Amino acid sequence: MLSIRYRPLAVVIGALFTFPLSTPAFAQAEEGMRLYGGIGWAYDDNLLRVPENERPFGNKRGDSYRTLEGGIVYNKRISRQRVAVSAKASKVKFDYFKQLDYDGRDVQGVWNWELGRLFEGRAEASYARTLAPYTDFRSDERNLRQQQHRLIDAGIKMHPSWKLRFGVARDEFTYELLAQRFNNRTEKAAEVELMYTPKSGSSVGLVARRLEGDYPFRRPGRLDNTLADDFTQDELKARVNWIATGSTTLQALVGYVRREQPSFGEGKTSGVNGRVNLLYTPKGKVAYTASVWREFAPIESTAISYTLNKGAKIAANWYATGKVRVDAEAVYEQREYNARRAFIGSDDLNDSIRAANLRATWQATRKIQVITGYSHQQRSGAPALGTSKFDANVVQVSANVLF
Repeated sequence: MLSIRYRPLAVVIGALFTFPLSTPAFAQAEEGMRLYGGIGWAYDDNLLRVPENERPFGNKRGDSYRTLEGGIVYNKRISRQRVAVSAKASKVKFDYFKQLDYDGRDVQGVWNWELGRLFEGRAEASYARTLAPYTDFRSDERNLRQQQHRLIDAGIKMHPSWKLRFGVARDEFTYELLAQRFNNRTEKAAEVELMYTPKSGSSVGLVARRLEGDYPFRRPGRLDNTLADDFTQDELKARVNWIATGSTTLQALVGYVRREQPSFGEGKTSGVNGRVNLLYTPKGKVAYTASVWREFAPIESTAISYTLNKGAKIAANWYATGKVRVDAEAVYEQREYNARRAFIGSDDLNDSIRAANLRATWQATRKIQVITGYSHQQRSGAPALGTSKFDANVVQVSANVLF
C-alpha cells in the first residue's frame, strides 16, 4: 500500500508528550455511528527536551497537562464496500507552560472499494492539528503542526495470482510558528507495483516509486539562499509478505533509493533503504514483533533538513485477560546527518535515540476503556550541531467511552 511516512523515531517518540487519545480499537468492530469522548492526564519530566545540566524556560523542565476530547466514529460495510470515518476535537491544557495550550483536530476517512472481481482499492483523506515535538527545536513557544493527507490506490487482478497496482498520495505540512515555517512542505508520491500471490497466501511484489518534496521557504543559516530544500527520491523495492508458518510472518519492503537534493553538497545520495518486520504470534497470550530499518527522514531542525535513520525495535503484546492487554517496546535509532557544507565537526554528525514504552489497556466494559502508560526517551546528541544529550520520562492515564 502506498503511503508517505513522516514518523521517524525522533518525531514519533517526541510527540508522545502530548499523548493524543486514540480512537478506541473496539470502535472499529461496531458498525454504524457512535459518539466518542475521552479524558486524560499526563506528566512529562522534560517537556521541552532540555539538555542535561540546563534549566532554561523559567528554570522549569517538567509539566503536567490535561486532555479533553470528543468526536464521532462511523464504520459501515455497504455491499462489497467498507467506509470508516472518525472526527474528533481535543483541548489540551498545561499547568505551567500555559502558552502551549491548544485545540487539536483529527479527521480521518477511508473507503475500501471493490468493483466486480477484477478491481479493488482504497481512497483516504485525513487532517490533523497537534503540537509539534521539541526533540530538535529549542523553544518554549507553541508550535502547532498541521498535516493534510490524501491518497488514492487501485489494483487490477490480471490473473488469480497476479495483480497490478497504482497509487498516488499527497501530504502537506504547515507550522504555526514563524521560526519553524522553513519546515512547511508538500510531498507528492506516485508508485506502481506488480504483485504475485500464490495459493499459500504469501506475496511478493516489485515496487517503483517516486517522491517529490517542495519547500516554499528557505532554511535559515544558508550561505546560498537561492537553493531550497526541494528534493526528488526514486525507489525500486521488493515487497515481501512471507507466511513462514502459522505463527510466523516476515514482511519486508527493501530496495535501492536515490535522493537528489541540490541544497546539500553534491546534491545526490543513494543506497539501500527499507524496513523488515518479523511477526511471531504463537498460541497463547503473548505476541512478538521485531523490526529493522534504514530510511531517509525529514527533521525539524534549522541546520539539517533530512537524516538517514538506521534503527531496530522489539515489541511484545500480552493479552493478560479478556479485558487487559499490556504492550511493551524498546526502540533504538541512529541518525546520520548530511551537512550542507564542511565545518568543524561536520565529519561526525551522528546521534542516537533510545526509547522504551509500556502501556496497559483495561477494557472495563464494552464501551469504556482505561489506559495507563509510561514512556522513556534518551538522546545522545550531536555537539557539532548544538543538539545535546537529554532524557525524558512520561507517565499517562486516560479513559474513553463510546456511546
